[in-house]
Amino acid sequence: MARDVLGTIGNTPLVPLRRLAPPGGARVVLKVESTNPTGSMKDRMAQAAIEAAERDGRLRPGGTVVEYTGGSTGVALALVCAARGYRCRLVSSDAFSREKLDHMAAFGAEVTVLPSDQGRMTEALFKAMIARAAEYAREPGAFWTDQLRNRDIHRGYHALGEELRAQAGRVDVFVHSVGTAHSLAGVGEVLRRGGGPVRVVAVEPAESPILSQGRSGGHRIEGIGVGFVPPLWDASLADEVVAVSSDDAYAMARRLAREEGLFAGASTGANVHAALAVARTLPPEATVATLLVDTGLKYLTTELYGRGAG
Repeated sequence: MARDVLGTIGNTPLVPLRRLAPPGGARVVLKVESTNPTGSMKDRMAQAAIEAAERDGRLRPGGTVVEYTGGSTGVALALVCAARGYRCRLVSSDAFSREKLDHMAAFGAEVTVLPSDQGRMTEALFKAMIARAAEYAREPGAFWTDQLRNRDIHRGYHALGEELRAQAGRVDVFVHSVGTAHSLAGVGEVLRRGGGPVRVVAVEPAESPILSQGRSGGHRIEGIGVGFVPPLWDASLADEVVAVSSDDAYAMARRLAREEGLFAGASTGANVHAALAVARTLPPEATVATLLVDTGLKYLTTELYGRGAG
């Protein structure tokens, strides 16, 4: 029996693709992070960030946790704050799904919603969210998790890498999208030190290929592509960077639901689109691993799954 809800974070299943797997190509496996309590891998980073801050005194009883968020990070922080007894103050935007905003509030978080440019995720939007969070972080008793700069979050994904390595048995290529870059770095670090060579492929939105081309733009893939190079990004984290369009990410997320029964968001669609492209170039004995980042239940009223979608 878990000691509390936070004890249910992690130990998520690994599932192979069947109908979408390329004939004659490598095996493709997905770590199903939607089985975490809020339906997202971000539960891991929220728990790691808050526990580290508790240990070193940055977060004290009665304190307030502050963050800017595209949604899943905020939901995960709100969960951990509810379980630990902290106030939670979040900054988000109407660019992100209504489900995520409502989910944060359901856990008792106070949510400030900033307007976007026609629902697009842009550099200007993320920087406005960061600036507002910085204002809240100056208030007495506040602890800003500051997800783009907090290395405790990076370490929070080491367990995910250990689980993936143990379950897959062999990983030749790890493919994953970049938001803050913590999950790519944390998992990739564990896989690379586990024995044989592992190729790491980073994924970013084609409309905002800041890592591969130095160009920023608006896109529609929630949770990735902040429009500028993340502060903790290092080119050595990935062997290559692949750009996937919002349309391709959406199409693949819908195919995952209809052909594999795996219900996820657009960042997962981007992951799988890129993973399948890699798998087609490799022999059947190779394994390509990626992450099912979050549940599609977070996007039911968006253009991804709402009425008129694909």
